[in-house]
Amino acid sequence: MNPHLDLLEPYPFERLGALLRGVTPPDLPPLRLSIGEPQHPTPQVVRDALAGALDGLSTYPATIGGAPLREAIADWCARRFGLARLDPATQVLPVNGTREALFAFAQCVLDAGRGDALVACPNPFYQIYEGAALLAGARPVFLNQTEESGFALYTGALSPATWDRVQLLYVCSPGNPTGRVLTIEEWAGLFELADRHDLVVASDECYSEIYDDESAPPLGALEAAQQLGRTDYARVVVFTSLSKRSSVPGLRSGAVVGDARLLRPFLRYRTYHGSAMSPAVQAASIAAWRDEAHVRENRARYREAFDAVMPVLGPALRATRPAAGFYLWPRVPASYAGDDERFARDLVAGTNVVVLPGRYLAREVNGSSPGAGRVRMALVAPRDECLEAARRVAAFCH
Repeated sequence: MNPHLDLLEPYPFERLGALLRGVTPPDLPPLRLSIGEPQHPTPQVVRDALAGALDGLSTYPATIGGAPLREAIADWCARRFGLARLDPATQVLPVNGTREALFAFAQCVLDAGRGDALVACPNPFYQIYEGAALLAGARPVFLNQTEESGFALYTGALSPATWDRVQLLYVCSPGNPTGRVLTIEEWAGLFELADRHDLVVASDECYSEIYDDESAPPLGALEAAQQLGRTDYARVVVFTSLSKRSSVPGLRSGAVVGDARLLRPFLRYRTYHGSAMSPAVQAASIAAWRDEAHVRENRARYREAFDAVMPVLGPALRATRPAAGFYLWPRVPASYAGDDERFARDLVAGTNVVVLPGRYLAREVNGSSPGAGRVRMALVAPRDECLEAARRVAAFCH
């Protein structure tokens, strides 16, 4: 067996299941705010395209994806981020969701034989980053994102000598669970860091289309690169997905875009990895990437949920509205003295509302975890369910 498998931590929801084992909730409908799984209806345009392409199931798909899909993704990136050019043939690669691509990319780009290979990750973080590093034979190091710094990515946590050993830097903007969006100045710093220390930036942007102000979408890595004159997107790849944007997590459809010099070997790796996208899913994906009406409707639903919930949860937990994404990241009540696990367990026992302890999304660095004492709440259910959950939580905290 691969010895690195023993290094993997239990997944957050496995830990949550163990925490809640034996808890008897009240006789109320269960409301789960613990998992970021979109629950809005699947857009009809996607349903129709999928149903109309079932004949494609009789053929083997190419790993690189069909030209129409790559062109649709390139066109969307150009429209969304104002890119002057994105070559569908060399700078776009369809993938079966960002989870598998974020994991596989590390297996492709990391050279564990090059000494003590490191992968830098935000903290808190999406656990796939850590698992990808460990199974590639590298070691993850963490950059804390704390409330005191506005949840900024603290790159100063690592010395220059340590950065010299970092081969891959995962970035998540908008952040999970903080909702923090990187600024152009921060992107400039990350690009300079990548050049100086010869590392690759993997930008996880699967929450980029969930935001409040229609006139101010979050800045993306390729958009920042172009503004800074890096028109070849050197050392940068972006991972984007239809799961959140179009409320189709079951479609397992996303894309990796950016530096052609990185996507070329990644395609070769994926050819052996067996990760080709079904022709029917490609057709549905084309329809989704080319339609923005359903995405605006999707954002409106999230906006309505936040508008309803914030007046209730804001005072109860001092919760603040995120810059983007659909998570709240509040501290637990002072009476719990930072024990997010006990709060989550008691909340189920008292209200049948499930939240995720923040410590499950972070690692301890220098004696403290930036997730401890917080919980993640995903406002993915319909507005009325989110509001009912908020009312129960507020009453519990009163």
